[in-house]
Amino acid sequence: MAVAGELTVPCGQISSKIPTFNAKSQIFGVPMISCSGGKLKSWMSTGVRAVLQMGVGAAESGSKIGGALGFDVVSQEELREKGFLGMRKTKLVCTIGPACSSLEDLERLALGGMNVARLNMCHNSREWHLDVIRKIKKLNEEKGFCVSVVIDTEGSQIHVVDHGAPSSVKVEEGSIWLFTTKKFEGSRPFTVQANHSGFSEGVEVGDELVIDGGMASFEVVEKIGNDLKCKCTDSGLFLPCAKFSFWRDGKLVERNYKLPTLSRKDWADIDFGIAEGVDFIAMSFVNDADAVSNLKDYISTKSSKSIRVLAKIESLESLQKLGEIVEASDGIMIARGDLGVEIPLEQIPTVQEKITYVCRQMNKPVIVASQLLESMVEFPTPTRAEVADVSEAVRQYADALMLSGESAIGSYGQKALSVLRMASSRMESWSRQENRQSTLFHRKLGTSLPDRIAEQICNCAAEMANNLGVDAIFVYTKHGHMASLLSRNRPYSPIFAFTNDKSTRMALNLQWGVIPLFIDLTDDMEANIARSVDLMKVKGLVREGDTVLVVSDVTTTGAPSTAFQSIQVKTIS
Repeated sequence: MAVAGELTVPCGQISSKIPTFNAKSQIFGVPMISCSGGKLKSWMSTGVRAVLQMGVGAAESGSKIGGALGFDVVSQEELREKGFLGMRKTKLVCTIGPACSSLEDLERLALGGMNVARLNMCHNSREWHLDVIRKIKKLNEEKGFCVSVVIDTEGSQIHVVDHGAPSSVKVEEGSIWLFTTKKFEGSRPFTVQANHSGFSEGVEVGDELVIDGGMASFEVVEKIGNDLKCKCTDSGLFLPCAKFSFWRDGKLVERNYKLPTLSRKDWADIDFGIAEGVDFIAMSFVNDADAVSNLKDYISTKSSKSIRVLAKIESLESLQKLGEIVEASDGIMIARGDLGVEIPLEQIPTVQEKITYVCRQMNKPVIVASQLLESMVEFPTPTRAEVADVSEAVRQYADALMLSGESAIGSYGQKALSVLRMASSRMESWSRQENRQSTLFHRKLGTSLPDRIAEQICNCAAEMANNLGVDAIFVYTKHGHMASLLSRNRPYSPIFAFTNDKSTRMALNLQWGVIPLFIDLTDDMEANIARSVDLMKVKGLVREGDTVLVVSDVTTTGAPSTAFQSIQVKTIS
């Protein structure tokens, strides 16, 4: 390959200060002495080899095109239609339910941009979920999609009450209702069953009982053993299996039930998910990091596949231990609906932004979930406020947005997905045009020398890509770490992650701006680059004159772990 200029740097001490890039005068803080051919040598504080190469093409590679390129059909079409910078970077998650579980509906969602399919284990039978998982795998294998699967555990449903009716019940102001721990079949007038026998512990007469964060409200007027007699103070809709909370003097009545995060049913569902090879498991009602760590340890003993664990932030306690939970998990889901039951509604926007920022600092993907387009469960168009809510989540650089009832039971799931796709693409474009790339204080993640070098490379590579205006970033990775570090920086260019590990490919589906591709990788890094470029050229996905920035963590067997950590800028010829 023709080399226009090469900067070779010996290993040395890692600087604690993140280097910056100025396109006019320096690369990684090193003065540019010459831009002509030949070698350019200088010293800098990091042990990084940075290579600028021009003129990479099939003729120069000296190798024939071989192997296959696992590039999902939706991303291919988007790239051909919109070009590199037009590719959507925010990932989309759809909850699968009765309204969208047929093979045809799932295919339409995949074509519409669904990156991850969520299965809520609170609903439907295990056989039903098995059927959906196999349909998604069939579409991936036969139609060329790349849709990951997450199962969402039910959790210990101690905060749930149910009126027994199959659909919502209208609650009128002034009506008297009995909330009881007694079990009965079907429904009874003005009677609600509580799932947990101790649901009324610590509750006093005069406390406010709030249903689903404000769908309806009651005042406790009498305690009868473990049961409560309540008077409706705010009329509204009472949904089946509704969440509840108690409030006193404007503050949440906190109670510690001392129940495990995962129930017996949850463990059975987890075993089911492991057996079926799902890509993610989302834990409900996580209150500490130990619960996450215990599940990850359990999965590692049961599965040879790497299954990622997502922690759902949906309680006051989880907020209080946010840092440790984020650190222990592989990603976070902000369950705003359940969270809104436990904290004042006006705090939700700032809490969402804080969680999103902390996740990005700690390099963990974050999903903003619940009620994004709630009105589209019943109506074909969203409210303007909902579109603004979606756009704000995109502006905060959340990795993914999630549809719940909109896709699972709604009449307009396809349209809701289309709204998410269009709104996120528009906000991404506007942010780029307005140069609203948010600055991030880079919390140092790695402790070993190779990990710290990888961080430095990715931080600088993203800034370099922005300053040079490259068309795309190519990263060659076995476990996805460098792809996630690049994503953390939210560069303007899309990140194409080439990996030979199928579980890594499916996990990267949740990372902002990352298009994961499956390809056979060898120990010869230059051959990997040449072959992937050739395969993309054959598909018409890259053209002469396109500029790509290349990084890699793939190493030759027996070579030091830092041997092939490099940055290269290539122009396709």
